[in-house]
Amino acid sequence: MNEGWLNFSVGPVTMNEEIAAMGAQQIPYFRTENFSQIMLKNEEMMLNIVGAEKSSRVIFLTGSGTAGMEMAVVNMLGPKDKVLVVNGGGFGTRFRQICDIHNILADSIPLRPGESLKEEHLKPYDKQGYTAFLINMHETSTGVLYNMQLVSDFCKRNRLFLIVDAISSFLADKIDMGKWGIDVLITSSQKALALPPGMTFLLLNSKAVERTATVEAKSLYFDIKPYLQDGFRGQTPFTPAVSILLQLDSRLTEVMRTGVEKEIQKVKDLANHFRQNIDELPFTLLAETPSNAVTALQTETSISAFDIVKQLEDVYHIWVCPNGGELKSKVFRVGHIGNIKITDNVRLIDSLQKILR
Repeated sequence: MNEGWLNFSVGPVTMNEEIAAMGAQQIPYFRTENFSQIMLKNEEMMLNIVGAEKSSRVIFLTGSGTAGMEMAVVNMLGPKDKVLVVNGGGFGTRFRQICDIHNILADSIPLRPGESLKEEHLKPYDKQGYTAFLINMHETSTGVLYNMQLVSDFCKRNRLFLIVDAISSFLADKIDMGKWGIDVLITSSQKALALPPGMTFLLLNSKAVERTATVEAKSLYFDIKPYLQDGFRGQTPFTPAVSILLQLDSRLTEVMRTGVEKEIQKVKDLANHFRQNIDELPFTLLAETPSNAVTALQTETSISAFDIVKQLEDVYHIWVCPNGGELKSKVFRVGHIGNIKITDNVRLIDSLQKILR
């Protein structure tokens, strides 16, 4: 990143200096016992962070978060399934697109941008023969954090297989995979983990592992079975992003040393500080229930959201996230993940004030 720039995007985010320096090192050969032990340690730490049951497994997939979403769908769902997809934005739509491409019967629960998921949305789908439930825990395109206890209760009541995209919530919001009965949890390297993009992780409970034996994944690269088999010895069936996995070991070790709750609290404090200090600016929060990871701001000014994003970049050397489609001129998003500080918030807020003046 250029000197003096600030990154308030939702990924890739700013890495700490130690992690960034690791990326400049030569990449070692990875079919070794030493690398296998690092991978087995990574698996143990990731499962610990989300409170997964002891027999759970981690799939280390070289690819984007969308690759992880697709891998989950093609390995866990088949022609006999009837799926519910929560669709409150761009990533809910993506889950639905994946189901449609793979001919998996799916119905959407449509939500307005920024709208929370409530019992009234779920009630019409109670006892209607559904077998699985897909949700983006944090709909990153609108900033909404969904009520996972509500989702958990619904899925347990209806005996639904639960797949959760927690890509932008992992280490930003509390996650309890065991308590909520999440069967597959998806996360990625470039969000609150604050690593380079390129790795996605699927955390599978025992039910999900068993399910892979009954669902035929019509894919070579995305078939989970060889990943599970090679994972027993700390390896992957195809060449992984080795340097990112070494950085992952360092980052997860840091998280375990600091404590997961403190990591999440740091993100929460940054988000709260930003939101409290823009009260007098002509913005409103789009999300009814925002995640700690990002604040989606709806403009109440004649300057379009997209122009604000461009001025922040071109004049003040600050990156924030624009929105697309119908929200392009109305909404922009400010991330609170990665190696940023309260003083960085102050600089961003000052820059926003100058643009509005």
